[in-house]
Amino acid sequence: MPKKPSKQSRKQPSPRLPAVAMDGLKSEQQAIVDAINNGPRGRFMNAGPFAVFLHAPTYGMLAQQLGGHLRFNTSVPPRLSEFAILCTGRYWKAQFEWHAHAKIAAKQGVKETTIRDLHAGRAPKSAPRDEMAIYAFVKELYATRRVSNATYARVQKLLGDAGVVELVGILGYYVLISMTLNVFRMPLPDDTPLPFPEPASK
Repeated sequence: MPKKPSKQSRKQPSPRLPAVAMDGLKSEQQAIVDAINNGPRGRFMNAGPFAVFLHAPTYGMLAQQLGGHLRFNTSVPPRLSEFAILCTGRYWKAQFEWHAHAKIAAKQGVKETTIRDLHAGRAPKSAPRDEMAIYAFVKELYATRRVSNATYARVQKLLGDAGVVELVGILGYYVLISMTLNVFRMPLPDDTPLPFPEPASK
């Protein structure tokens, strides 16, 4: 017998962590806020992964520092970095990650048709060759937990040795972010519609 389709919903699930009150932060929590406000992100938002990091601020500070470096200071061009982040957000169906980075990717030059294809789970066939090389790398890595010589060589030729190392770091960090968002059911701001259906909660 065919399997029954799993129930899905577009309803925002309830978050699993309470919001940390911004007027009563401990010094370690305030340090995260200050680091983000004074860094390349520009403004702390008590939402998404940063709201989670406030609950474990020693870890949270290290995580946001790594994320800031991987997002803003690698040799991977911002367009390709954001494209890789979108591929990761789509694979994990991380609502907040997609919501935030689809806009950033568009600003960095990822075509709207490519973003729509990724959102729908399709290969972005009209994407430029460099994005398709990243797409093949990401898809193969997530599907097989390995990368073939041919797929590796395409990206190595594109990014160089340091760039491939940094690309893997970007992917790993945004898997961490995706898991954080999904496990703690971090809501989108202002009742924004969910980009992806949610599995029925249990």
